[in-house]
Amino acid sequence: MLGGIFYFHLSWKNKLNNYTEKPLPLECISLSFRDFQFAQAMRFAIEEINNSTDLLPGISLGYNIYDTCGSVIQSLKVALALNKDIDNVSLTSEEPCTRPVKLQAILGENSSSSSTAIATVLGPFHIPLISHFATCACLSDKSKYPSFLRTVPSDYYQSRALVQLVKHFGWTWVGAVRTNDDYGNNGMATFTETAEQLGICLEYSVSFFRTDSSEKLKKIIDIIKASTSKVIIAFLSPPDMEMLLHELSNHNLTGYQWVGSESWIFDAQIVAMDKNHILDGAIGLSIPRANVSGLKEFMLDVKPLNSSFNDLFIKFWEALFSCNFKQSQSEEIQIDCTGHEDLTGVENSFTDMSLMPIFNNIYKGVYSVAHALHKILSCNKTCNSSVQLDPFTILQHISKIHFRTKEGEEVYFNEKGDPSAKYEIINWQPRENGYVDFVSVGLYDVSLPEDEQLNLQNKAFMWAHNSKQVPVSVCSEKCPPGTRKVLRKGKPVCCYDCIRCAEGETSNITDSVICEKCPSESWSNERRDACVTKEAEFLSYEEVMGILLTTASLLGTCLTAAVALIFFRHRKTPLVRANNSELSFLLLFSLILCFLCPLTFIGHPSEWSCMLRHTAFGITFVLCISCVLGKTMVVLMAFKATLPGANVMKLFGPTQQRLSVLGLTFVQVIICILWLTISPPFPSNNFKEFKDKIILECALGSAVGFWSVLGYIGLLAMLCFIFAFMARKLPDNFNEAKFITFSMLIFCAVWITFIPAYVSSPGKFSVAVEIFAILASSFGLLICIFIPKCYILMMKPEKNTKKHMMGK
Repeated sequence: MLGGIFYFHLSWKNKLNNYTEKPLPLECISLSFRDFQFAQAMRFAIEEINNSTDLLPGISLGYNIYDTCGSVIQSLKVALALNKDIDNVSLTSEEPCTRPVKLQAILGENSSSSSTAIATVLGPFHIPLISHFATCACLSDKSKYPSFLRTVPSDYYQSRALVQLVKHFGWTWVGAVRTNDDYGNNGMATFTETAEQLGICLEYSVSFFRTDSSEKLKKIIDIIKASTSKVIIAFLSPPDMEMLLHELSNHNLTGYQWVGSESWIFDAQIVAMDKNHILDGAIGLSIPRANVSGLKEFMLDVKPLNSSFNDLFIKFWEALFSCNFKQSQSEEIQIDCTGHEDLTGVENSFTDMSLMPIFNNIYKGVYSVAHALHKILSCNKTCNSSVQLDPFTILQHISKIHFRTKEGEEVYFNEKGDPSAKYEIINWQPRENGYVDFVSVGLYDVSLPEDEQLNLQNKAFMWAHNSKQVPVSVCSEKCPPGTRKVLRKGKPVCCYDCIRCAEGETSNITDSVICEKCPSESWSNERRDACVTKEAEFLSYEEVMGILLTTASLLGTCLTAAVALIFFRHRKTPLVRANNSELSFLLLFSLILCFLCPLTFIGHPSEWSCMLRHTAFGITFVLCISCVLGKTMVVLMAFKATLPGANVMKLFGPTQQRLSVLGLTFVQVIICILWLTISPPFPSNNFKEFKDKIILECALGSAVGFWSVLGYIGLLAMLCFIFAFMARKLPDNFNEAKFITFSMLIFCAVWITFIPAYVSSPGKFSVAVEIFAILASSFGLLICIFIPKCYILMMKPEKNTKKHMMGK
């Protein structure tokens, strides 16, 4: 014997108990053709087995089928009614129950909550309970429900599959409605946990049960209306979905994208109820399509006069054909309808075969019991009917069965009593005639690698409002590259603002949570979505400043060369001879080098140019100042050495002058050699001066070396200035000392102002300041010392005489 537990009614009338009298029996309402089909599928499998010569030969299966109205309490009563003798078994016994029972196994129930209650009661007695539609993941716990098995996948996988589906379409802001029972609560709990891990937020999550008041449903409708999410996850049993759909139709609440669980997504009865096309475009998971040959014909061949006649069957027949069975006082049946009506031409939820996957689950459940019994009874051509059938042995054999149905489908249970998880992805696509097609648009197979489990086929989807565009349901629009997400205070993680990355930072992906800093040699572009190489900046020959400074340098060089040529042509004249022609030509040569020094500062810095620019400048300027100092000392000593017998001028003869210039210059050469040896200047990339530019410059290497070179030049310049200042009023017609004083004054002023200007100038401007200082001091020396003499040589040749030179 097999037991069957279904709910042939969808609900019951709520009655208040006053606890002063025995409660009245449950009054069931709303017939369910769906469960009548389930019962017929069970009867078909049993009759097929009984007519088979291969399976359980000589053994017949019988059945007891009960209605529970979907009530947990009624389910418990039915379970106890099916097993009346279990009350006599000791619950404290540690030995497995081995005494015979009325039933070998029970098929059912649809509801997870009812199955949980029944499995809890029957578990200690090891009576197998095989469900075709109870999907709650909680039922996989063998420590709590040791005798529970099922032919439908666990919601542990379905909930995760729904999250993957939602994530695939980019819906991160969704609402959720669930049945307030084990099925809905556990399924939604798993969905919520997985959704949070993948960045999906629930704007609301509400629950109800079909016996709740209409006020509670209206509150749920108000929550949906007030929401901003456009996608609703519906983890509902079919009766609850029908109830919610009725309320949605009353409010004409359309335009939402529904994502359904396997319990209702492929239910034709719900489609028939959806007159306002509220669920058009719905998408969800369904049990893979199946076919049980002969089952459809068996269901449509049902006749009340050929069946075990009872009141419940009469109610179904009356509902199918809207007819009445009347009974006279003589107990004879008077039938308004004949009882032989043909179901072939009838189109309603009973004749619809869209629930064939669930029928197949019931079919597999019955066959699982049959195969277990076949093995226990050692059946071959006959069965050993003397074997005592105890529930524990039957449960063990059912758990280990492995067979194929006549359609070739493999049937087995894993260690948790579950089958392998595989789902079809169904899309509701309305047709022009008002009907809805359940279009298979993909598969979800847990047996595949994680990144291959969700496989959507290249088919056209239909969405809410018959749109072909994927709906958008997000709390905040995606943050484009170049921005980062900043969470809104007090809001879920899906609600955020997009803040533009700061300068020098980028984000190159959508919805980035951080902006990454660019490498030191790069900078963010205008859109802040990529790092671009910084523009290299240095004083080049191509830019205006470089051209002007180069022109000034070459002009000074040419002008100095012209002065040297003039002096060379007039080298035998008194004016040139009186000005110490040898030092004058050496000074002009050093000035030419000084004017050429700026050229080493312009252009791309290299290792050689960095070492050359500072050392060449330091040595040439010391050579120049040494010559000026030599000229000043000669003038000063010539007029100060007036005592008789004081042969001071012998100390400042031509040889001594050459040695002094050479010695003073050699000191600077030593300083430069030490600088280049210990820590020479080198090319450097300056990233700190400008955020978006790289300054190519010459690092000083040793700052002590640089300031030693400048300090030595400054020391000589100060000595030269002091000596020239002392000789400024000497009787000199060509005012040599006075002009040297002016030139040294200019020189010192330029270099004193150079230091703060150099330190404070950014980038290439510091180089320009240094070049300007070199050119200004060089022009100062050239103009003050040589131009007045050139004026006399070229314009006033009459003054270029010994007499004029000597004066008094």
